[in-house]
Amino acid sequence: MFGLFSRASPVSVPELQYRAVVARARLPVFYRELGVPDTVDGRFDLLVLHLVLLLRRLNAEGEIGGALGQDIFDLFVRDMDRSIREMGVGDLGMKRRMRDVAKSFYGRAASYSAALEDSDPEALPAALDRNFFPDDSRPAAARRLAAEVRATVAALQETTRDELLAGEAFFGDRALVGA
Repeated sequence: MFGLFSRASPVSVPELQYRAVVARARLPVFYRELGVPDTVDGRFDLLVLHLVLLLRRLNAEGEIGGALGQDIFDLFVRDMDRSIREMGVGDLGMKRRMRDVAKSFYGRAASYSAALEDSDPEALPAALDRNFFPDDSRPAAARRLAAEVRATVAALQETTRDELLAGEAFFGDRALVGA
């Protein structure tokens, strides 16, 4: 009963940022128009992609951005733990599953970062194609997704340090093509 009269605790900056990443990865346009498979793997890949893009931008802000990025990454790990448990994995299987999540995250982070730094315009679509469409290469869909990634990177670059550190929305309508 007393909970009805209590104030909700404020949401932290890392929570705001992580919620924005999750909301971005759940936008139907990625699945309907950009060809991302609407599967557990497709949703995971979109979440990781957007998290990687945000963490890259935060790391550009030095130590304070890196610390915020670590807090956001910790939320991601807790969210993955919770999600895997909800899918019915017990304690005995959790260590292996979480190791797989970490391996997938770091592998994709390295792949996307290298592709974004590569001067070859096909590097990013190739990385996206390998990760999003591993069983059935879809170069056209990967190119469309790469265009969205580049627009998101540009929007994140336009986001000020103060906006990032305040937890303000940074993806918004500034990036999503076709939204």
